[in-house]
Amino acid sequence: MERQGNAPPDDIPVVLAREGHHGPVIHAANRKARMDGVNPGARVVDMRAICPELQVEYADPAGDRAVLDRLVLWARRFCPWTVRDGDDGIILDTTGSDHLWGGEAAMLVEIETQLALLGLSARLAVAPTWGAAWALARFGPVRSICKEDEAFFKLGPLPVAGLRLNADTVLLLRRLGLKTIGAVMDVPRLSLTRRFVKAGLEANPLMRLDQALGKLAEPVASVEARPPIRATARLAEPIFDPSPHLPELCEDLCEQLKVAGLGCRALHLVVYRTDGDVAEVTVRTSAPTRDPAHLHSLFRDKLERINPGFGFDLITLAAGGVEEVEERQTRLDGDSDDDLHLSRLIDRLSAKFGPRSVTHPVLHQSHVPERAEGALAALAKAPADQTEVTKERPLRLLDHPEEVRVLYAVPEGPPAQFIWRRQTCRVARYAGPERIAPEWWKDRPGTRLRDYFKVEDASGRRLWLYREGVLGDGRGAEPRWFVHGFFG
Repeated sequence: MERQGNAPPDDIPVVLAREGHHGPVIHAANRKARMDGVNPGARVVDMRAICPELQVEYADPAGDRAVLDRLVLWARRFCPWTVRDGDDGIILDTTGSDHLWGGEAAMLVEIETQLALLGLSARLAVAPTWGAAWALARFGPVRSICKEDEAFFKLGPLPVAGLRLNADTVLLLRRLGLKTIGAVMDVPRLSLTRRFVKAGLEANPLMRLDQALGKLAEPVASVEARPPIRATARLAEPIFDPSPHLPELCEDLCEQLKVAGLGCRALHLVVYRTDGDVAEVTVRTSAPTRDPAHLHSLFRDKLERINPGFGFDLITLAAGGVEEVEERQTRLDGDSDDDLHLSRLIDRLSAKFGPRSVTHPVLHQSHVPERAEGALAALAKAPADQTEVTKERPLRLLDHPEEVRVLYAVPEGPPAQFIWRRQTCRVARYAGPERIAPEWWKDRPGTRLRDYFKVEDASGRRLWLYREGVLGDGRGAEPRWFVHGFFG
């Protein structure tokens, strides 16, 4: 799958992988990969043996869950009660809502169409219970409608995995010869009750069967969307400058944030003109805040961008990027310091010179030094999965490694003497090597490995050198030496 978000062709087997106990395992597979025998849960190495042209990308489960949570709220357009179902589904309680779309069949078509416009494919099912809809959506037809009196017959041919059981229970039922839900229905309940009497919900086929058939209640506990936090100023007469009303709007908005225990990372100022048009100005912060004076200062020199037209009579100030904020006591008297914090300085510089003018370093998952660190706009939220650096690295890393001319080299060690920046350096002591191999999924074929050394010259200067390649590795002539950074 291309990083730009373009979907791969349908005739190319593609899988998403995640780390397992014995190497990467298949997390998800497209239709072509499944047709070629690639199964989720299997090791990537084993699947490559049966499908050599398999393309592998690493999954992002946390990102998938975040997108699914947003889709849960997006699905409120079809009914008022929606909830995330595991890591790959959404449950909608459409009771009393389907007639608004022309019936259940028309509603499914509309849902599928809207998801397709978002670039998503889906398997849809309507059933009287959560469990029946879950089973039909995953193991039934692409679009399935099950009436109140049809659940018993439509669930029967489906595999026992459709009862939302864990893998061990499914394996046990199959060993007992119970491969379908219908087979579980035909077994006397007393026989299964004795075996699963102490099992939990995900391991008890009888409880799951009762939920699917409606004999055991399973209500949809919908997650409520957080109400928007907004301050509004309605004006009796049209005006041309919102500046006089902005301090009061900031005070009102920050008071709402304080009551809710929240802070915001963005403010959206919208003015509604008398001719029906709107104008908007947005400011952002590097950390969640609810300081009205600081937020007001970020609009300095930005309000002049608003085209008032014939004037506006409605102003709204809405909080964006809302997060929970904890009160911190920074002084013994219970108050907090009013000095200029670093985050406020970053906000003001970014507001004045642009959001990309101030950056901060972030770590990436790469053992190649120049790829392990990047720059991110200070106003952007840092990714949660920051890589932990466990090895000593230089305080200063050169943007481009500088080649040195070796006068005398120690076997399997660093140069005893070399010329760098027209100066002759004699190595007094060293530590290493630390070998860093090329990243085969990024580097070109033939890229040579590196052996890094921490060296100290006769003047006490500590450098980070590396030797590119090994003599006789078949990837070039003599190894080359480079200075890559400085310690201290």
